[in-house]
Amino acid sequence: MSTRLDIDLDRSSPVPLYFQVAEQIAEAIKRGELGPGARLDNEILLADRLGLSRPTIRQAIQYLVDKGLLVRKRGVGTQVVHGQVKRSVELTSLYDDLRRAGQEPGTRVLALEAVGADDAIAAVLGVAAGTPVVRVERVRYASGEPLAVLHNWLPAGLGPLTAQALEERGLYELLRAAGVRMRVANQRIGAKAATNVEARLLDERRGAPLLTMTRTTYDDQGRAVEHGSHVYRATHYSLEVTLIER
Repeated sequence: MSTRLDIDLDRSSPVPLYFQVAEQIAEAIKRGELGPGARLDNEILLADRLGLSRPTIRQAIQYLVDKGLLVRKRGVGTQVVHGQVKRSVELTSLYDDLRRAGQEPGTRVLALEAVGADDAIAAVLGVAAGTPVVRVERVRYASGEPLAVLHNWLPAGLGPLTAQALEERGLYELLRAAGVRMRVANQRIGAKAATNVEARLLDERRGAPLLTMTRTTYDDQGRAVEHGSHVYRATHYSLEVTLIER
């Protein structure tokens, strides 16, 4: 069932009508009147109720979608997002961070296989090209919403990995349980436009902005034990960094 909002428009104001609508919906979200998962009236009903054109309503909703406050779902309509995941830049797994934040992490394993390391992966993991390594591909969910596509490569023999274990627990948790002592990681953060495959997996449009994170993790002996290349929905995810003056 959609949530009905009282929206008061000042038609004599120089502030565009679409922006007035968007700001009042945003305020309702901030106040908690529209909680995570709440549905809005469809564009036609909302336009008719407010006496506005459908393009004006569409512009207001798109503004809030771009800000990460609303999400459009096929067959469902427009909903308030479940909240952006804010993650500190620490040597933790996304699964652990989501669980601590009460975001109900979920995982779908797309691939778990032994492959020969290509030149790039071999160089990162410190093995010869063609050496068997474990490749893992997953989609991570937060409170039922797709959040990230995760690609990982690991040296063979670190410990038993199964699809069921990866769906129930985080990769770092499984590695620690296998006796791997992770100590330091090199990480690079960037951005890109979603490919067709990424857009489909993340329920985004093609070309939507995605955050990227590439990380190589080393154990207490200085050996590379995991390399990851991940993409995240920019509307649902952010990274927080604490800066200290020296």
